[in-house]
Amino acid sequence: MSLQPTRRAFITGTLSGLAASTFAQEAEPVLDIHQHTHYHDREDAHMIAHQQAMGVTKTILLPAGTPTDSASTHKGKSNGLAARCGGTETCMKIAQTNPNSYLWGVNEVTDLNSAPAEIEKWLKLGACIIGEQKFDVECDSAHSQKLYELAAAYNVPILMHFQFQTYNRGYDRLHTMLAKYPKTNFIGHAQAFWGNIDKLHDQKVNYPKGKVTPGGITDRYLSDYPNMYADMSAGSGLLALTRDEEHTTGFFGRHQDKILYGSDCADHLGRGPGCQGAQTIAMIRKLSPTKAVERKILWENSKRLFRL
Repeated sequence: MSLQPTRRAFITGTLSGLAASTFAQEAEPVLDIHQHTHYHDREDAHMIAHQQAMGVTKTILLPAGTPTDSASTHKGKSNGLAARCGGTETCMKIAQTNPNSYLWGVNEVTDLNSAPAEIEKWLKLGACIIGEQKFDVECDSAHSQKLYELAAAYNVPILMHFQFQTYNRGYDRLHTMLAKYPKTNFIGHAQAFWGNIDKLHDQKVNYPKGKVTPGGITDRYLSDYPNMYADMSAGSGLLALTRDEEHTTGFFGRHQDKILYGSDCADHLGRGPGCQGAQTIAMIRKLSPTKAVERKILWENSKRLFRL
């Protein structure tokens, strides 16, 4: 007797699986605030399939800025967000083609004199966020502050990549910007942001391990400033979740209204050990102190922030 499934059984099983997957997404939607087009040359079709496989209901696409040979792009080495990511137009195109599943942001190299006008042009066309700002400037520079003002004027968040002595320098001074621009919603991301959940963080270490001492800069920013939010994406976010699971559950409880799920994942499959985005979703589900907190992180906080 053949043990191979019949064609009808295979099709029926496949359709049932798709229906179950669709039902799960409708019952428990997931909003990914951090994904890129052309990420390490990944094709758009693979990116879209990746998001579907992760069970993401809605995705926000974050573009790169104009390729520029300047100090802020490390003489061009950091163009394309240092990952060959696509620009604003590529993000808008996908969102316009898939309006139920994708939103798009706008970005530009921070210290280009044309940056404010370029960003404002796309905001008027419907961009829902500025970022990912990933350039070698001081986080409180005059150029940066012009973008914070724009974010407040158009009521969109600005997402920032903080990395010690590399991108958006001076993270320990960000509190001055949070206080100066209370109507600007800042979303923090990357190595310096997540390393600084630890009060004893060594700023020179991008991917710290081991137990966390609560009370780090990031913990304080999230507690003290209503306009500070956390993007859970990338390897830095996943490591922050897994390095001290007991701390993570308490951190989720303290900041349950401020944490946003993002993937920032260049994987093609959307599942398995190579997909950091799927691993992050799994860890959020595992370590959230309650189901209600999990739903806030994976959907409700972002839905509220982006007024969806």
